[in-house]
Amino acid sequence: MSIIVQKYGGTSVATIDKIKSVAKLLIKRKEAGSNVVAVVSAMGKTTDNLIRMTKEISANPSKRELDMLISTGEQITSSLLAMTLKELGYDSISLTGFQAGIKTGDSHTKAPILDVDIKRVEKYLNEGKIVIVAGFQGMDKNGDITTLGRGGSDTTAVALAAKLNCPCEIYTDVHGIYGTDPGIYPNAKKLDYITYEEMMEMASLGAKVIETRAVELGCKYNVPIYIALNTGECLGTYIKELDESMETKVITGLTVNDDDLMVTINNVLYNTKDIYNIFNKLSSRDINIDMISQTAPVNGYVNISFTAPKCSKSIIEELVDELKTNMEKIKVDIQEDITKISVVGLGMRTQSGVAAKIFKIFADNDIEFKQVTTSEIRISYTINTKDREKAVSNIAKEFNL
Repeated sequence: MSIIVQKYGGTSVATIDKIKSVAKLLIKRKEAGSNVVAVVSAMGKTTDNLIRMTKEISANPSKRELDMLISTGEQITSSLLAMTLKELGYDSISLTGFQAGIKTGDSHTKAPILDVDIKRVEKYLNEGKIVIVAGFQGMDKNGDITTLGRGGSDTTAVALAAKLNCPCEIYTDVHGIYGTDPGIYPNAKKLDYITYEEMMEMASLGAKVIETRAVELGCKYNVPIYIALNTGECLGTYIKELDESMETKVITGLTVNDDDLMVTINNVLYNTKDIYNIFNKLSSRDINIDMISQTAPVNGYVNISFTAPKCSKSIIEELVDELKTNMEKIKVDIQEDITKISVVGLGMRTQSGVAAKIFKIFADNDIEFKQVTTSEIRISYTINTKDREKAVSNIAKEFNL
């Protein structure tokens, strides 16, 4: 009997009625002849509410205790779903991440999956049970509960599918993956297929439909991933290797990210040690930076710009004060009202002119851009947030997204 791993996100299991609906979908798949493993998220805003409670106790709670707390959300969902299936006459069992064999590193709140021991899951599948796994969690070598970070249930599902050598289906509150955000551009087209490589770029650039690590695992172990609406009523999007059935477009997707700020440090002495000092301090505080650019030296000085998450602003301001003790001439500008837009497509490897078309769009529509960075299949720009809708609409029309 074939195996399928399905994942249901928080909105799909937000209420008891929705949990009952998911149970019926699992039964339908079971009756169609598949062994089923379901990975579930916490109900609705459960995790946010748990984190909110910790803030009433501590501004900086213990990460170990935070993991112990927020892992309970997924456990509640998994047990309720297993109970529902039993009430409907189908044998089921719920498992924590550890019971399902998820072994992780010891970085609390963002632990990587190191291995998955699937013996217990396989045992229950062989007994005919529908196996329900609490997503987003595992256990480290010390026996402590860990969580996997944002989107961790996606990662759990794909990791299990990789070990079980089967496809992974992710059900959520969207119809699939779109060429761009339909909330910004209502005429956005849903994609039938997208490659792992393109989806990794889009996820890392702000597309929130699936977690980047989940796509990386899918690519590494060639796990077909299907993303669709949780009712299963319409065709979703397949993430897989490029093959002959997939049309190669110059641009497959356009992502939009409003969560970054741009930092510009002016009058930096053109000295490798000073530049290293800046980025070493950022790294030491675990600040993720992107879109680094540097001007050519003028009179021995350069200007350096980079983007970073807005939530890092206070830490960056502290670091700037530290830098000024040894770099007295620097002047720092932090801009928060920016948006990062990125176009992604395998077709850019073989077709030129994408950048020229976008620069023309900016010129024709009086859109200022502040930075540009590129990779083999991506071009990213920072623009003023006020120009976001105008930029997205015109780029989407130009590339039929």
